[in-house]
Amino acid sequence: MSVAPSPLAAALLRATDALRPYSATPRLDAELLLAAVLHWPRTRVLAERDALLSPAQHAAFQALIARRSTLEPVAYILGHKAFYGYDFLVDRRVLVPRPETELLVEQTLQIAARFAAPRIADIGTGSGAIAVTLALELPAAHVYAVDLSHDALAVAAENVVRHQVEARVTLLHGDLLTPLPAPLDIIVSNPPYTILAEVDTNVLAHEPRLALDGGPDGTMIYQRLLAQAPAALTPDGALLLEIGSWQAETLTSYARAVFPQAQLQIVRDLADLDRVLIVRQTPGLKFGSNRRWQAMADDCGSAPYLALEARRTGVMQLSSYPFDSRGASCLY
Repeated sequence: MSVAPSPLAAALLRATDALRPYSATPRLDAELLLAAVLHWPRTRVLAERDALLSPAQHAAFQALIARRSTLEPVAYILGHKAFYGYDFLVDRRVLVPRPETELLVEQTLQIAARFAAPRIADIGTGSGAIAVTLALELPAAHVYAVDLSHDALAVAAENVVRHQVEARVTLLHGDLLTPLPAPLDIIVSNPPYTILAEVDTNVLAHEPRLALDGGPDGTMIYQRLLAQAPAALTPDGALLLEIGSWQAETLTSYARAVFPQAQLQIVRDLADLDRVLIVRQTPGLKFGSNRRWQAMADDCGSAPYLALEARRTGVMQLSSYPFDSRGASCLY
């Protein structure tokens, strides 16, 4: 006996309900997975709600929903992930690029504009999403992409070739800054800051532990990276780190200990969470901005632990340390 075709809209509704316990975006996940099964763009899935799924298509869709129900990331199931407007190959050898990391790229681009031909290092490159994006956005730059994992570097190599930036991205195997040629104008990194004891074991079953493990308090890699950074930067160089939203005060203290004369800035993301720590070796320079805030730090004042803000309205004011809750701050 033949199996009747399934209406697309009904299949999406059932899949969305099935994914609710496992995803913060069950409908989006279901749409993306169904689009992959049908080899359609997601917009067509949204437009052709009355289409019918063949039994084979329905079975394939159910298989993908079952995988997502184990907390396997959608990007691993699909084999690729969009980041900063570009598409990157991903699998279990690398972390999935997160949307919030685009702020790290954005800030790096702002700072890189000061250099005619910036030499940049991406530490813990993983899929290569940051390194490749910087190379694509900065045609005069050379980017060194470093990772301790040979598996991750293999994925990064695929993305370097995919985006045709082989001449301007150098892949290096090694631990943090040790394989780098010095000096560099900019060092950028999204280090592991996860405390594994606090992570669902189902999540750990899919993503590489090496790329997640930030040590007992989530700062282990930051401390090592900060200790190595002064010797690796040019006198007017910059270090940009993505951070956990709870880490700003602790990591600012670490950074101040090794960069006593530098300007420090915390930039918040679109969710108003602390997200990027910027260390600038030369005082008196303008910081970059994100999509919400235009933070300026020509002179953050001589008094310690004061922050100078420029809000979108153009009004500047001093706010008390550690951080004002409304935007990016320049910290002494």
